[in-house]
Amino acid sequence: MDEPQPEVRWAPLPPAPKRTGRVWLIVGLSVAVLAIVGVLLFFLLPRDGGPEPAGSASPSPTASPSETSAPTPTATSAPSATPDPTPITTAPPVGDPTVEVFRDKVSGWLNSADRGLDIIAGASGQDALPVVDSLQQDAQRLGDALPPSSIQDPWRSGVETYAQRLAALRAAIESGSGVSGAIADARSAAADLRGLVGL
Repeated sequence: MDEPQPEVRWAPLPPAPKRTGRVWLIVGLSVAVLAIVGVLLFFLLPRDGGPEPAGSASPSPTASPSETSAPTPTATSAPSATPDPTPITTAPPVGDPTVEVFRDKVSGWLNSADRGLDIIAGASGQDALPVVDSLQQDAQRLGDALPPSSIQDPWRSGVETYAQRLAALRAAIESGSGVSGAIADARSAAADLRGLVGL
């Protein structure tokens, strides 16, 4: 107990570290965010300086009953200032595709023709009509596809024949008679198209 006690003295506390760096960082980031928002608003919002359609000052001719057969003079006015039309850009002309490229493009539709006709053969009555609708849409896509010039004429006539056979198949399903013969005719027309592209 006789140990010496340390002498307690009151001394000023060391000053707290200044945090001015953090304050300037927060202020700088806030200014940067506001600048980015301002730039985005400047570029993305529409401006009022664009041309707006205005009413024409030229009078429009009206029909009025006339007792004389003399021609009436028409009023003409000076052409109003119109903005230059925006040039229309068109795609370059599409080149003649090769048979291989065309085959890749239409092979999915032609393959689905065989599967669809198999489904129709196994379906009964009105259940087959949605499949026929799908095949008719595929036939429309086949007709819209640009074939190579080497097979263009036989392709167009083959697609037309296939579409006619699908229409006959639809009529046969709706009437309930001659479905198997109509399926065979449609399958034959699809096989002709497959043969044209080498499938």
